Amino acid sequence: MCIRDSSNDYSHGKTLPLKIVMKSKNEKLTYSKSGVDIDKANDLIENIKPIVAKTLNDRVISDLGGFGGLFELDINTYKRPVLVSGTDGVGTKVMLAKQLSSFDQIGIDLVAMCVNDVITLGAKPLFFLDYFATSKLKNSEATKIIKGIADGCIQSEMALIGGETAEMPGVYQAGDFDLAGFCVGVVDYENIIDGKNIKRTDSIIGILSSGPHSNGYSLIRKIIELNSSNLEQKIGNQSLGQALIEPTTIYSRAVNEVNKNFEINGMVHITGGGFKENIVRILPDDVNAEVNLGSWKQPEVFDWIEEEGNVDKEEMLKTFNCGIGYILIVDKETTTDVIKVINNLGHQAFPIGDISAGNKEVRLNP
Repeated sequence: MCIRDSSNDYSHGKTLPLKIVMKSKNEKLTYSKSGVDIDKANDLIENIKPIVAKTLNDRVISDLGGFGGLFELDINTYKRPVLVSGTDGVGTKVMLAKQLSSFDQIGIDLVAMCVNDVITLGAKPLFFLDYFATSKLKNSEATKIIKGIADGCIQSEMALIGGETAEMPGVYQAGDFDLAGFCVGVVDYENIIDGKNIKRTDSIIGILSSGPHSNGYSLIRKIIELNSSNLEQKIGNQSLGQALIEPTTIYSRAVNEVNKNFEINGMVHITGGGFKENIVRILPDDVNAEVNLGSWKQPEVFDWIEEEGNVDKEEMLKTFNCGIGYILIVDKETTTDVIKVINNLGHQAFPIGDISAGNKEVRLNP
């Protein structure tokens, strides 16, 4: 009887005789021998404590490692506080991170995908929790991933108050890992932004994305596979690998600054489904969104995806953000001032369309 050894390089693809190893009844089993090392997990907690501490503020009243995270809500700031929650992951972008051995920024993606959703309702981010699962815990890699999560929390001005690290041999293949996150924010009931105030003549402002963010990576990875793409080739002033692994932009500071000074009638996080499937979620029944596709220059990495993958424009617009990661809908007369505020915070914003009378459609104009 023979078996092909796929777990290591010793066979070099050759067929090896199957060795059946019987365990003695007297041999004592441990959790560690089963593939789960609790001591290593405890070491990780000690490694990340100073990293997580940088995200904390005086509203956090619990220490890392407890059964739950405690966060005191400042109820005096709000007349009628409403908690806003969101959860997400980064999809198969984790596979590209593994391929590139790039673990220090994928945590930013995780935070961004959650917080960019929560802020669309006008919420101020409060705290974040993460879930990190892997086949076998490697503390050096895990520390980099969690540091990325902490960096994302700092960018979002919220606290990382807890999480879960799961070592699950048998569920994940060797070297595999996955990430999920959970974000909570708060907004006063009367200040919730849900699109109901969007009206005809409003202006649509788009904020540039850093690239595909965390959507469409199954398609991207298929293109790389079919074309044996060289991830070191240049895309603009960086390698293809760098362009594809670039972390998702976090928009919370810019949105918060605009929200303090201007009326925002609606906001959209452009993720999977593109413009049509995301903008329509906030439109009233009596208006259309007119998006002018020629009003910004998309990052070059999207040109590579379109050309190398032979992906038609309609599919691109359905799958990717195509250069616009976040949208604000504001009163027309404030457009220029809102864009100035956003750009002063290091983003690139553009007027990309307007709101017209209609029946809740999103029109993509050349």
